[in-house]
Amino acid sequence: MTPRTPLRLVRARPEPPFTVTFDERELAVLPGQTIAAALWSAGVMSWRTTRGSGEPRGVFCGIGVCFDCLLTVNGRPNQRACLVRAEPGDVIRSQEGTGRHE
Repeated sequence: MTPRTPLRLVRARPEPPFTVTFDERELAVLPGQTIAAALWSAGVMSWRTTRGSGEPRGVFCGIGVCFDCLLTVNGRPNQRACLVRAEPGDVIRSQEGTGRHE
């Protein structure tokens, strides 16, 4: 018997993956994935440190309310990974503190 998966149940045929760069490492991303989902798929659980204590952060709420998942995308700091959809060729960097070079 063929296993029942969400893709099979809806007869989805995802487009081929594309690549983005995260901290100089190429990652395969499926079309439609948020940056947070792409990082999780690659085993990356944190990509920011807090301004005061340097504690690691990643996704907390997953809906854009808490700002724990901030990172830099294509040179723009403070982008919420849980809301920003990954695009082919994106250059994504982990972020320290505010993400602005002070």
